[in-house]
Amino acid sequence: MAPKQVTAIKAAVFVLALVPFARLVWLTLTGALVEPLQFITRSTGDWTLYFLCITLAVTPLRRLSKWNWLLKVRRMVGLFAFFYALLHFTTFLWFDHFFDVAEMLKDVARRPFILVGFIAFVLLVPLAVTSTNAMVRRLGGKRWQWLHRLIYVIAPLGVLHFWWMKAAKHDLNQPMLFVAIVAVLLALRAWWAWQKQTPARAGVAQR
Repeated sequence: MAPKQVTAIKAAVFVLALVPFARLVWLTLTGALVEPLQFITRSTGDWTLYFLCITLAVTPLRRLSKWNWLLKVRRMVGLFAFFYALLHFTTFLWFDHFFDVAEMLKDVARRPFILVGFIAFVLLVPLAVTSTNAMVRRLGGKRWQWLHRLIYVIAPLGVLHFWWMKAAKHDLNQPMLFVAIVAVLLALRAWWAWQKQTPARAGVAQR
């Protein structure tokens, strides 16, 4: 694919990824939300999970479709996952606790599903900080790749946070869907990694 086409796709993805945020701002400013805190918290959490799933889906989709240009948008999509996670956390810290960090930490320790979500958010921070090309060069390709494999921990933690929160309301349909999506995406990676190691093990056994 030509560089201009990739640039156009990245611009389109950028604009589309901002649509949920623009909608939140519009609904808030126009007073259309009956329970703004609940709506903003739920919406930003949902979109964090959507973008985490899309980030995980890029590599399998690229391998199955041979569309190598998908790798060009993966980092941007991952940054949008952090962006919506940051909004989700800021909503919790600002509107729920009015920047009372001590009270927020007590709430985190008291409610396990919040603790799980908080851990997932903290793990996302180094991924966002090291997302630039300069950081890739500074860390080195292999160390950078190992660090960014934290996504394989963050996504399940995010789903667990969502599941635990929804379980209290006996509403598990959406969490089960996220579990299935993340499980399939991680299982594909495990399968490909196993296939890659099989020839190597066979070669060692023949020596």
